[in-house]
Amino acid sequence: MNQGYIEITNARENNLKNVSLQIPKGKITIFTGVSGSGKSSIVFDTIAQEAGRQLNETYSSFVRTFLPRYSRPEADEIRNLSTAMVVDQKRLGGNARSTLGTVTDINSLFRLLFSRFGTPQIGYSNAFSFNDPQGMCPKCEGIGRIITLRTEAALDMDKSLNEGAILLPGFAPGSWQWKLYGESGFFDNDKQIKDYTAEELQQLLHAEPQKVTVSYRDTDMNTIYEGLAVRFMRLNVNSDKDTTKAAAKKLSEFTTTSRCPACEGKRYHEKALSSKVMGYSIFDLTDMQLDKLIDVMLQIDTPAAKPVVDGIVERLRNLCEIGLGYMSLTRETTTLSGGESQRVKMVKHLSGSLTGLMYIFDEPSTGLHPRDVYRLNELLVKLRDKGNTVLVVEHDPDVIQVADHIVDVGPRAGSGGGEIMYSGSYEGLLASDTLTGQYLSRHAEINAAPRPVSEFFESSKSSLHNLKNVSLRVPKGVFTAITGVAGSGKSTLVNEVFAKDFPEAIRIDQTQVHANIRSNPATYSDIMNAIRKAFAAANGVEAGLFSANSEGGCEGCGGTGMIELNMSFMDKMEIVCSECNGSRFKQDVLQYLYKGKNIVDVMEMTIAEALEFFETKDILGKLKSLETVGLGYLTLGQPLSTLSGGECQRLKLGKELNKKGNVYILDEPTTGLHMSDVSNILRIIEKLVEKGNTVIVIEHNLDVVRNSDWIVDLGPNGGTGGGEILYEGPPADILKCERSVTARYL
Repeated sequence: MNQGYIEITNARENNLKNVSLQIPKGKITIFTGVSGSGKSSIVFDTIAQEAGRQLNETYSSFVRTFLPRYSRPEADEIRNLSTAMVVDQKRLGGNARSTLGTVTDINSLFRLLFSRFGTPQIGYSNAFSFNDPQGMCPKCEGIGRIITLRTEAALDMDKSLNEGAILLPGFAPGSWQWKLYGESGFFDNDKQIKDYTAEELQQLLHAEPQKVTVSYRDTDMNTIYEGLAVRFMRLNVNSDKDTTKAAAKKLSEFTTTSRCPACEGKRYHEKALSSKVMGYSIFDLTDMQLDKLIDVMLQIDTPAAKPVVDGIVERLRNLCEIGLGYMSLTRETTTLSGGESQRVKMVKHLSGSLTGLMYIFDEPSTGLHPRDVYRLNELLVKLRDKGNTVLVVEHDPDVIQVADHIVDVGPRAGSGGGEIMYSGSYEGLLASDTLTGQYLSRHAEINAAPRPVSEFFESSKSSLHNLKNVSLRVPKGVFTAITGVAGSGKSTLVNEVFAKDFPEAIRIDQTQVHANIRSNPATYSDIMNAIRKAFAAANGVEAGLFSANSEGGCEGCGGTGMIELNMSFMDKMEIVCSECNGSRFKQDVLQYLYKGKNIVDVMEMTIAEALEFFETKDILGKLKSLETVGLGYLTLGQPLSTLSGGECQRLKLGKELNKKGNVYILDEPTTGLHMSDVSNILRIIEKLVEKGNTVIVIEHNLDVVRNSDWIVDLGPNGGTGGGEILYEGPPADILKCERSVTARYL
């Protein structure tokens, strides 16, 4: 038994065909192969799954109830595993209180710095936390934003109170709510609101609660008067009532979210902001761009503060080295992209001191400009040199070069994959005849004959985030690539500014399709109904019988195919339902056949097989679209919750494929795609454009950029160093643009 290798014997998860493999420990091993070939089945579903399961078994059964559940993967043996750290592309998420500073723990070091060395000293470190009652702005409770009543929506300035100036629901003249204002004695009810003095307007909108007497049904009643905005907020925003759709509609109609006027969006209590280090408040420092912040931190020369400053600088350097120098610590984690989230998680591991671990990365180059890929490679090498084993699933040729060992999985996707095509060095891969080997040495040429452009869609000028008062001009009816380093403003310009001005544009990004265990490619692409009808017509029965979520569902498991067993003092277990063997249907449904197959046989077909099996035009058209986007290997019944981000994006693309005259916005469509599949995406884009659509693609993949008709390049750097349009025009001419980083790599 060789301890220097992770040894896998006969792995059979998903599409793996009895894979046996040796992976060197203490090295960088990169897994390549087409999308759906089985890379993730080896790395995530076999290695990471088993490492997680064994680690969790070391805890007591009480603690295990709080941990994720791992089942034993399908394999004869897996030997010599280390503890696995999976660094994936799930967005960091969090909420409005979660920022880059809180999630990387750099904020806690700043709190320490200010509580010890800030002048004047105002208390312990929690007095410098915007998530602690002591440190937060009392008005917005540390969120930095407040919801306020939109005066123009709530009041008609050209009317008087008697004429119905209050537009909020329930304030018709004469009603009880109206009388609180109309009979309060504060206003001339025939005076138009626009003629009110500043004091009267303040009294109408923002007066604090006070006692008044109002006549109601011929009796005088004592009641409480409060300004319209104060009352609206109390009843609709600051109450604990359940928010119904009607309430949400009311809020969106009459309110706006604006910067908190008390702290000016800084989140902190004024006391916390009064304490300074070198003349800077805690907000001043955390709001600086990271690369600038390092320079400022290095100027702090108090010897006693050195350990804290060093800790801050080390973490900041790690963030900058991985290409996030354009961010600030105040950036909310909910606004980070998948690739950015993954890089933040990497940095957290870099500053840890554990060694001998197994780090598993899922396409870490996603969202990185070719310029920044070398930084990523340096990081992988650092992790390896600390004494760890690094496993990476990756398609980017520049990352693949850094591997000590490469495992190529293939030859194709789905049932056509699941075999090891090559295992060895990078040089050996180049010489091998595998698909990956062939494509590593190929490059597309720059499009020398782009389509002519005449008319443009133009967005309004914007200075949102880091944009420098620019607008996006996109030629109609051609394929435009939006390029630039990470953080240069591409997403802001396209997804926030342009998409807002052209709401009819079809946006296809990588967010998960709303997926539960019951949804699959057949339900998502609307062909399930047609399949049910075909079965019903062939057998003269109800269509509902062929739905696992309706009459046809197995009663034992409720149509999910799985049963959860409660083993009292042991972990809950999910097992395959014994009544339907995981097929999700009642046994008696399986006697009904269509063209010799029952509904379960059909759900187990791949999209490619179903194309040969069905004859109905409606079904064939939708299946063809899914095959066109390269998903022919998925089965009709595969749960959508098992799809990767790239697969979800292609599924959405397949659904939208046959429309004409639209604007499509694709956000990095090559994510998760093997080099050989990129040509497939280019074919799809060509098809869309030929049908008369305008296609806008945010992309780092140089082969896609080289094939475009028009390029808009942003930069020159990320963050405050970006936000300018450096070049717009046909691809060949960008090479003359000296400021463009993209031009250098093309």
